[in-house]
Amino acid sequence: MRFGAAELDAVLQRHLPPDATELVVGLSGGVDSACLLSALAELSNRPLRAIHVDHGLQAASVALRACSSALCERLQVSLTVIEVTVEARGESLEAAARDARYRAFALNLAPGQCLLTAHHAEDQAETVLLQLLRGTGIKGLSAMPMVRRLGQGWHLRPLLQVARRDLAAYAAAHGVRAHEDPMNHDPRFDRAFLRSAIWPTLIERWPGAAASLGRAARHAADAQELLERAADAALFHLRDGRALSVTGLRTLTERERTNVLRRWLGEAGIAAPPSARLSECLRQTLSAEAGQGPVIVWGEHALRRYRDRLFVTAATLPSLAVRREWSMRSNPSLELGPGLGTLRWVPRSGGLDAGRLPAVLDVRRRGGGETLKLSARGRTQSVQHLCQAMGVLPWMRDALPMIYAGDSLVAIGDIWRDSRWLAGPAQAGFACVWEGAPELA
Repeated sequence: MRFGAAELDAVLQRHLPPDATELVVGLSGGVDSACLLSALAELSNRPLRAIHVDHGLQAASVALRACSSALCERLQVSLTVIEVTVEARGESLEAAARDARYRAFALNLAPGQCLLTAHHAEDQAETVLLQLLRGTGIKGLSAMPMVRRLGQGWHLRPLLQVARRDLAAYAAAHGVRAHEDPMNHDPRFDRAFLRSAIWPTLIERWPGAAASLGRAARHAADAQELLERAADAALFHLRDGRALSVTGLRTLTERERTNVLRRWLGEAGIAAPPSARLSECLRQTLSAEAGQGPVIVWGEHALRRYRDRLFVTAATLPSLAVRREWSMRSNPSLELGPGLGTLRWVPRSGGLDAGRLPAVLDVRRRGGGETLKLSARGRTQSVQHLCQAMGVLPWMRDALPMIYAGDSLVAIGDIWRDSRWLAGPAQAGFACVWEGAPELA
């Protein structure tokens, strides 16, 4: 595909999301993004600005920033420069830099704004090859999508069918000046090694390799869309609140279950574990007896089963401190800790008897064996039984704030109160409100 302002406008007409009213170019300082910005400036039919992300990883960062600034000044395009810190934790420096860059982009996109990046046909072909070498599935083979959601806006790659040579021709014809990023030629990085050591040999034997690999990516994307539609149809019947039905999952084939679970996790923004680990997760979860509660952890997440429901949770769950003192008269609110919300006392008729409550209450984590009497004529019940009757998830029971007056359990958050501590009709009462409580059932 030739490259110029007219060709670019045709791509935007086909692929730009209808609600995208402002274009934001991710400007690296290199020739590809410089050509993209220059062609967009020729069109002048939409609001346009640019973002340059400075990773601070090399001496060339200064030249790349200066080149971006000079181009925007010449084109009279507003430029935002964002400095990021790149920390590679268990991943390559390339991946860490990419993640930092897109986090910065996402945070700087307002509704109605669309980020445009200059990934071209060879970039797409390199992505397909790298994904193959990692043993990826259909989604990975789809490589980079043309358009996707990003932050509050969108991300469009309008040059995926444009060859590098066509961008170079545009740069020469229009006097586009850019600075080459040295990291693009550093063989320590996978993409740079592929580009310099492997790609020249490939295109010598197969000159149309970039177009062919790009076409393969589009075929894979079509197949992935069908898989996602099948998963969505299954999920329609499997959803049980924020969980999935274990009985329903058992009616699916192993491959269907894996596809459904990947889709479900993806909706939550959670990367699924590798295929072998995912299959083992499903096997353990579905083969467990109803009374068992298997927990399968990977990274920062976990699959947990309770009764006939499968949940995805954080690997580490919020848990109340063993004991907290609460002077309700001097401080009516008590922060329970990260993810646990706040307890607050409010005057309310029919609440706990303010005259009988001590000046300082204890808030404790469940220890086992606690009981409550919910009504004057009712029987005393164990907290364990109450949790089971209400469906409180076992792994959330340590988050329940047990409120004690001395050695007596008087309330559990704003869920249950002991009737023996309630105020009479003419007495002042207090109710406990649990604000920001986590989902318990």
